[in-house]
Amino acid sequence: AGEPLDEPTARWIAEGLGRPVIDNYWQTETGWPILTVANGIPGVEPLPTRYGSPGVAMPGYDVQVVDEITGEPLGPDRKGVVAIVPPLPPGCMQTVWGDDQRFIDTYFRSIPGRELYSTFDWGIRDESGYHFILGRSDDVINVAGHRLGTREIEESISSHPAVAECAVVGIADSLKGQVAIAFAVLRDPDALARSRHGDDAGAERARLEMEGALMQVVDKQLGAVARPVRVHFVQALPKTRSGKVVRRSIQAVCERRDPGDISTVEDPAALDMVRQALAA
Repeated sequence: AGEPLDEPTARWIAEGLGRPVIDNYWQTETGWPILTVANGIPGVEPLPTRYGSPGVAMPGYDVQVVDEITGEPLGPDRKGVVAIVPPLPPGCMQTVWGDDQRFIDTYFRSIPGRELYSTFDWGIRDESGYHFILGRSDDVINVAGHRLGTREIEESISSHPAVAECAVVGIADSLKGQVAIAFAVLRDPDALARSRHGDDAGAERARLEMEGALMQVVDKQLGAVARPVRVHFVQALPKTRSGKVVRRSIQAVCERRDPGDISTVEDPAALDMVRQALAA
C-alpha cells in the first residue's frame, strides 16, 4: 500500500502466478481508484494491463498530467503533476472539517495556473492513456537542472536481477543542487559476504563491483545524469506498518538531520542499517 508497483516486480508476480496483475492508483481523499484497468465492469472497455502502470482514468475522473506552474496539459511521455479536472466524482473527500478554505487552498490552488485537484504525485501518460506514477512531487529531485523522479531511478536499479528492492533519495549538493543516493536490498543478502574473493578486502571489491553494475544499469536506461553518487547495500528498508518506505527519514539521516517522528516505522533497526551503511 502506498508504493507504486514497479515494472520488474509486476512482471515477476505475473510470470510467477501465471495471471495478470490488476493494479490501481487512488488516494485516501478519493476513496476509490483514480487509475486502473477496470476489466469486468459492465460498459467499460476491456484493456490489457501494462507492467509498471496502474492503468487509465476510471469513469468519472478527468485525469491530466500538467505543468506544475502553468497547469497546462502535457503531451505523451512528458513528466508533470497528476491532476484531476473538477468536479470530483461521488465518494471523494468534500472538505476539511470546519475549514473549507483550507481544503480549497491545499488541493485546488497548489498549481498556480489553473484550479485543479492536485494529487501531489509526479507522473507521465503514454500515447494510449496509460499513466505511470513516478513518486510524490516532493520526491522529484533536481540534479544539475534535470528533474528526476526517484521512482525512475529505483525502478532502473530494481531491474537488475540481483536486487529485491531499493529506495532512492535526493540530498543537497553544493555543485549540482541535489544528487541521488540509493539503498538496495539484494535478493541474496549474503551474496557480498560470500564473494568469490573470500576475505574482507575481497568482499569490499565485490561490493564495489555490484555498486558499479547497478550504476551502469542506470546509465544505460536513464543516462549518466540519473546515476546515484552511491549505492549502499542494506538488509532491509525502513518502512511504515503499511509498507511505505520512509524516504524523508532516510533523506534526513543522509543529510545528518533529525529523522523526526519514527513511531510509525515498523522496524526502527532498519533506519540504523541506513546509518551504518553511510558510515561504512
